[in-house]
Amino acid sequence: MSPHDPTLPNEPDEPAAEGRPAVDRPDSASLGDFSVDLTSHEALRRTHVLAALGPDWDPVAVLRDEDKARDMLYSDLSEEQQRLYDELVAAGVLPRRGDGSAAS
Repeated sequence: MSPHDPTLPNEPDEPAAEGRPAVDRPDSASLGDFSVDLTSHEALRRTHVLAALGPDWDPVAVLRDEDKARDMLYSDLSEEQQRLYDELVAAGVLPRRGDGSAAS
């Protein structure tokens, strides 16, 4: 090989060897199945997420606050806004809340 295209360690000297199937290569006996179980990594990731949220994190309070914010967002709508809101609810774009009006 030329100095511009050196042969790397454990690389076949002949380019033709690359075209042969792996079973025909001398080092094919070292090939095997490879699988990774990420279950323990996922458990560790979840542990780190919960640790980052801290002990004061209350998912029920978060959901309650989101509902309160949604109620505030859709309160005091004009007639046109209420009509559009009702159309979006009827189309299934927005969830029906209470009696179906934005103020509920």
